Amino acid sequence: MRNYANLVRVILATVIAASAQPQLDEYQVKAAFLYNFAKFVEWPPQAFGVAANSIIVCVVGETPIYAFLETAVIDKTAWNRSLAVRKVSDAQDATGCHILFIGRADRKRIPAVLAAITQWGVLTVGETPEFVADGGVVNFKLENGRVRFEINVDAARREKLRISSKLLSLAEIVMPQSAR
Repeated sequence: MRNYANLVRVILATVIAASAQPQLDEYQVKAAFLYNFAKFVEWPPQAFGVAANSIIVCVVGETPIYAFLETAVIDKTAWNRSLAVRKVSDAQDATGCHILFIGRADRKRIPAVLAAITQWGVLTVGETPEFVADGGVVNFKLENGRVRFEINVDAARREKLRISSKLLSLAEIVMPQSAR
């Protein structure tokens, strides 16, 4: 219960602060969400080669979120694991990633990137309207100037990810017609 209250406080504080600042802060909010997703998603044990391995948050391509993520995860942990951020150029480069963010600048590559992920246990996160329909797990969207997110529970299940009911209660649950 304490983690849930902390999640809500962090998200609300970040969203309120970001709504009063320039648009670039949208990515600061998204970075805070990604860090909190790590705390409320449970990966299968096989997703980590060694018990002490970090949760690796990967960013595909060029997007402002990378710099904010580096700051957001410094000295932070989730599930007794440290967090690390890595920039990748494509899905083949994403081996070992636990969270994979694909920004809107790479929207045309989303289906190919999602199809190329051969390992399971990857929390894919995007920010385009078609992301969950293409098989992504979490999609950010802006509503009335605020960052919200939707979750494709079928895609999460396929990835063998267990998403906390507390996190699900904050999301719009989406059941897309197509899947990857």
